[in-house]
This record gives sequence, structure tokens and C-alpha cells, in this order.
Amino acid sequence: MSNAIEETSTFEEVIASDEPVIVRFTAGWCPDCRRMEAFFPTVEEQFEHLPMYEVDRDQLPDIADKYDVMGIPSLLIFKNDEKIGHLHSKHAKTPEETQEFLSGYFK
Repeated sequence: MSNAIEETSTFEEVIASDEPVIVRFTAGWCPDCRRMEAFFPTVEEQFEHLPMYEVDRDQLPDIADKYDVMGIPSLLIFKNDEKIGHLHSKHAKTPEETQEFLSGYFK
């Protein structure tokens, strides 16, 4: 299960990792985010060896803006304070799209 990030300082600590981390941006009002929530446990199970976090875009809008999270849900991959991958919302509609994206980074 993804760990919720609710503060900017926590987010900064998480993305500073020298190992890749996955951050899922969502919002409570977002229907596509609810759809992703339904299948995301399967994705998490497949990639359980990777740290996964969740950020409510509305709770931390400055972070979302800084990393070009214009649509939600979006999955971002960070390593050493750098965004190395971004699955935009239009390509995050199915478990297959999400798994394919992550598999491209984590074989």
C-alpha cells in the first residue's frame, strides 16, 4: 500500500533517495483516480519491492506544479531529487498501461 505524503518536507526527503521511488498524484474529487485505485493494488503487488507513495495534488499544489503534474492520476518516478519518469493521466487508465510504464523502468 502506498504511503501518503502530506508535507513538502516529507516529499523532498522521499525523492532524495538514491533508489528509485514511485509517487502517485491523485485528488479526492477525481473519477479517474478512483478508477486507478481499484486496480492499483495489483500494480503495487507486482512492484512490491519498490517504495510507493501518494500525494494529493490539491494538498500540495506547489509540488504538483513544480513537476508538471497537470492531469491526475499521474505516476512519477524519482531518484536523487530528479524526476526520471512520468506517466501522464491520459496514459494511466488501465492496469496494463500502468504496468507497462513501470516495467520500462523496473524489469
